[in-house]
Amino acid sequence: MIFFDILLYNVIPIAVLLGVGILLQKVFSLDLRTLSKLNFYLFSPVIVFKMLYESNMSVLVLFQTLLFFALFIASLLLVTEVVIRVRRYRGGMKSAMRNSVLFYNSANYAIPLNQLVFAGNPFTMSIQMIIMMMQSLIPNTYGIYSVNSHKADRRQILKTIVGMPVIYAIPLGFAMRGMNVPIPEPLMIPINYIAAGFVISALLTLGVQLGSMKWTLQAADVFISSTLRLAVAPALGALIVWILGYKGLMAQALILSCAVPTSLSSVLLAVEYENEPEFSSQAVLCSTILSMFTVTFVIYLLMG
Repeated sequence: MIFFDILLYNVIPIAVLLGVGILLQKVFSLDLRTLSKLNFYLFSPVIVFKMLYESNMSVLVLFQTLLFFALFIASLLLVTEVVIRVRRYRGGMKSAMRNSVLFYNSANYAIPLNQLVFAGNPFTMSIQMIIMMMQSLIPNTYGIYSVNSHKADRRQILKTIVGMPVIYAIPLGFAMRGMNVPIPEPLMIPINYIAAGFVISALLTLGVQLGSMKWTLQAADVFISSTLRLAVAPALGALIVWILGYKGLMAQALILSCAVPTSLSSVLLAVEYENEPEFSSQAVLCSTILSMFTVTFVIYLLMG
């Protein structure tokens, strides 16, 4: 039953929107850079702000989740760096591989998945919200540095990072929620409209990218990326949960959060900064399709 729920409510809707993006690109030859900028400068910061502003999480859960996340990302980065050295990747491919593994779909895939598996439990959802917050912050800081480090000076990279709205949306959302600052209805209505358009915009952008590719499949690299993202990542997550001594719903929610496919952020970064967009798009597409089977297996192990 879980397998078909994931297929019907996560994978098929994603595939439909990707198909629409591909079709639009074939018919109209859309401007991919404009779509990318809309995602970076409008949709992403607004949805992050809205979800943090409306969330309800305790300080203890925040600390425990951030500790896990720091250890998980550090260990996953270490494993990925070993693979990069073994494969002898050069230039932009090094950062593209890192991003395809480190940036995972913690929002429009992981949030509904969390709701499905844990029946809308507010505790597990607060954990996923924190993961989503960090996965929104890292691509807009480290991710930008990573894709530009081989072709731009550090001052220019820092200027680009400082110009990313999402790094201001996160503290603003926390601060306004903590101080119970009300948002006037005339402002909240457009915020809700923009946030609702995030998933559609991001998936259409990926579809447009897929529709503009020559589709010379980088099979070996894509397979390595998907294996690291879908198999190695949840295994590392389970190991870290065990080391930290987390149990019950917290342990299950954290491990599940590690098992989701590559984030659209990796494609948006690749497109925006012209850094291996074809590999990045293929990594997202393949990991999303394969996740239908791998995520189902992870859920089976967690619930067993």
